Amino acid sequence: MSVLQLKNGELHLEEVPLAQIAEREGTPCYVYSLRAIREQVGQFRAALAGTPHLVCFSVKANSNAAILSYLAHLGLGFDIVSGGELFRVLNSGGAPEKVVFSGVGKTCREMHEALQAGILLFNVESIAELRELSVVASSIGKAARVALRINPDVDPKTHPYIATGLRKSKFGIPMDQAREVYELARQLPGIDVVGIDCHIGSQLTDISPIVEAVSRVVELASELRKRGFDIRYIDVGGGLGVRYRDETPPSVAEYVAAVLSAANGFSGTLIFEPGRSIVALAGVLLAKVLFLKNTGDKSFIVVDAAMTELIRPALYGSYQAIVPVQPRASAVHVADIVGPVCETGDFLARDRELPVVESGDLIAVLGAGAYGFVMASNYNSRPRPPEVLVDGSRYHLVRVRESYTDLVRGERIPAWDC
Repeated sequence: MSVLQLKNGELHLEEVPLAQIAEREGTPCYVYSLRAIREQVGQFRAALAGTPHLVCFSVKANSNAAILSYLAHLGLGFDIVSGGELFRVLNSGGAPEKVVFSGVGKTCREMHEALQAGILLFNVESIAELRELSVVASSIGKAARVALRINPDVDPKTHPYIATGLRKSKFGIPMDQAREVYELARQLPGIDVVGIDCHIGSQLTDISPIVEAVSRVVELASELRKRGFDIRYIDVGGGLGVRYRDETPPSVAEYVAAVLSAANGFSGTLIFEPGRSIVALAGVLLAKVLFLKNTGDKSFIVVDAAMTELIRPALYGSYQAIVPVQPRASAVHVADIVGPVCETGDFLARDRELPVVESGDLIAVLGAGAYGFVMASNYNSRPRPPEVLVDGSRYHLVRVRESYTDLVRGERIPAWDC
């Protein structure tokens, strides 16, 4: 991460010492770089210059209101998967006409809210959803602009939990059923068929599956246009991977160039849904070393961050680099880095080589800007951490740390008759 540098013996994000943030805001704490986010958005803009397009940030990657507000300020649209994400986008100043609504389980209420807001597009994932959307749209006199999410049955070569383009996946409509469903869609009241959507998975590091999927979708679009469908949009999804360890993902320029090549001949608007590639490497999770423990068979570094703050290592077995904020020595030791949660699966790293640390030291978990806080929980009644946004030599507290009172807000204790 170019915005993360060691200066005067301690890590800085942009120009701000991370130890200063930890001292003022406590740990654990998420910290993001505005410059890194801006640079990634700039790469998409440069690569897509001259091409009719819309970049819709995938809100599920990081839904902090300040980040959404900044992305809206930069002109981005948003890819949402829930009514709550729609609320966040609108509350942060996002333009509803730049919103696409994905997801396999949209409720009638969510459909109604999105129609009333005037979103650009529903990415519909099943016949049942299509029929329900028709009913909801017709009941309020609206027309729902629709793209059918087509499952191209392409292996994305990623972790099975985040692979979405295979036929066995819960996502999308199988390619061999697409024509039939499109014919149904244009017969239903309240449905305006305007596009095709596909998304084969997340953390993609190989261009070839992306090219294959887009090529299949573009071929389908050409066929549908010949049948009289007004296919104005092709949503190519997101999923561009980042380098957490030794991955070699394509650059934004390489990724976009491959998509444009595969979409050659399509005269409409291309929609991109980047999430991880915009924010992942912009963020770190700060934590403090609580204890060092050695069982004789294994060494542990117990820190105050846990699977409740960052679940990716426990959920996916994901690797995230971890470094001391104020390195003490060049010597290293091998240990599991674990949190306080009462689960054996509560770890941030296993058998990790790390420069020697002591109780009270700070560590930074890198690449934590995506799928970090958004997947945080209150398990073990742990208040969720604050979020900080660094801008040059200053920073903004963009989410306060939860209190114990926050943990029970909304709960009610009956009057016991005993």
